[in-house]
Amino acid sequence: MPSSDSKKVIVIGAGIAGLTAAIYAKRSGFDVTVFEKHVIPGGLCTSWSRKGYLFEGGMHWLTGSSDKMPLFQVWKEIGALRENNPIYLRDPFYTLINGEKRLFFYRNLEKLRSHFLDFSPEDKKMIEILYRDIKKFSNVHMLVSDIPFLKAKRRINPGVLELIKMIPAGTRYFHLSKMHSMEYIGKFKNENIRHLLCTIIGARYNALSLIYTMASFASGDSGYPEGGSVKMANNMLDTFKSLGGNIEYRKEVIKIVIENKKVKGVIVKGSEEIVRSDAVIVTEDSRKAIDTLFEKDFSEPWAKSLRKNLVTEQNMFVCLGIKADLKDYPRGIVYPLKEPFEAGGLYFNELRINNYALYENHAPKGCTSLTCLLLGDSYEYWKKAKVDGSYKEKKMEIAQKLIKNLEKFIPEISGNVEVVDVATPLTYERYTNSFEGSWMTVLGPNTKFVNYPIKSKSVKGLYFAGQRQNMPGGLPIAAATGRLAAENLCKDNKRIFINI
Repeated sequence: MPSSDSKKVIVIGAGIAGLTAAIYAKRSGFDVTVFEKHVIPGGLCTSWSRKGYLFEGGMHWLTGSSDKMPLFQVWKEIGALRENNPIYLRDPFYTLINGEKRLFFYRNLEKLRSHFLDFSPEDKKMIEILYRDIKKFSNVHMLVSDIPFLKAKRRINPGVLELIKMIPAGTRYFHLSKMHSMEYIGKFKNENIRHLLCTIIGARYNALSLIYTMASFASGDSGYPEGGSVKMANNMLDTFKSLGGNIEYRKEVIKIVIENKKVKGVIVKGSEEIVRSDAVIVTEDSRKAIDTLFEKDFSEPWAKSLRKNLVTEQNMFVCLGIKADLKDYPRGIVYPLKEPFEAGGLYFNELRINNYALYENHAPKGCTSLTCLLLGDSYEYWKKAKVDGSYKEKKMEIAQKLIKNLEKFIPEISGNVEVVDVATPLTYERYTNSFEGSWMTVLGPNTKFVNYPIKSKSVKGLYFAGQRQNMPGGLPIAAATGRLAAENLCKDNKRIFINI
């Protein structure tokens, strides 16, 4: 229970950033309440059930899932990773199936190199370049570091050896950051290798993002916690509640009240009463928050930069519940297409399928849940469809086209589709207040890497955390910035930051 002199803190949003900030703040002695507009925790780290089928809609791998990574300790401290959700390292991570041909994306770098050389000897030069690039970045990982002058129970800062191991990547960093990923992939002569590599990340990123992602797999990181998004989010919620934290659902914050450049509290939708607090941590998408949560435009320089420069990554999820056991198919499948697949105004030359047949509790016995992830800028397409009334029809059109395509590759699907569900950027926008329904920021060629402030310089007691504060976003950034928000809160209030 909080003491009588506990500072009251309101956290806006129960996503990964919000729960992280709330856990650390509560553990450090603050009286913390989380307001969440939805009825479940997790935010963009989400799954949903339809007629007995569970569809993973937020996480396909987790950065920092290896106990060799600094971020792993954060996941443990906030209770995200426990004994009830052990890490599974899918290998091969993807299997490309093109007729009788099979091409595998192995985690083991030597095995990947050998396999690619056997598959496409004509690509020897590019395969060796890819091998060397991945190897150079295999020791590059997200750093976890405490803010200066923080009083903490146990300080965390990068060691010298940890930094030295990253130096080899510097020789390729700037070259790859200026190159488009599709340009890098296009240097391979073999079409199947190009198809496989195209599925690693979205088509709009730079080559650095591609190599960094592949290197994370090669390093033994980026596994999948059993139970996925819903298990991880609920683990964090249990941690917060066990500390005595309070969470209120169906409570959408619509205004942050500021008086004399100091936070006074928030106003929740449907009420005119101010919920008083000494501090507010905004973990709702900050791109949306800076335009909607303040009486006047939030005009700090970083907010102006965010408005001007943000390029969002969005996704469409097509989810299928299949009355057939597909455990003999790979868990991650890439199907090259003879004709592009059109969805949301975008065109895709391959289908990336996640098969959950071997995961427990994802489907009724003898059945399988499948998802197809389609990345790209489709927000305006779906927004227009919503306005003209064709939204539901267009979603079903995409699902039916996908089913027709998959029947060519997975005959068991024919006549056995029990559940169809399509999520668009508008779905994520509706439930999470994510700007344009996006979950990451695009790092394109020559994109300037930007970290936005955690602490407001103009309003006392106001903090920000979440995917937008550090590019490119995602779950690791959400956790790291949530932690930083709690650290700043502790420092400003002369409290000891308590970790484990």
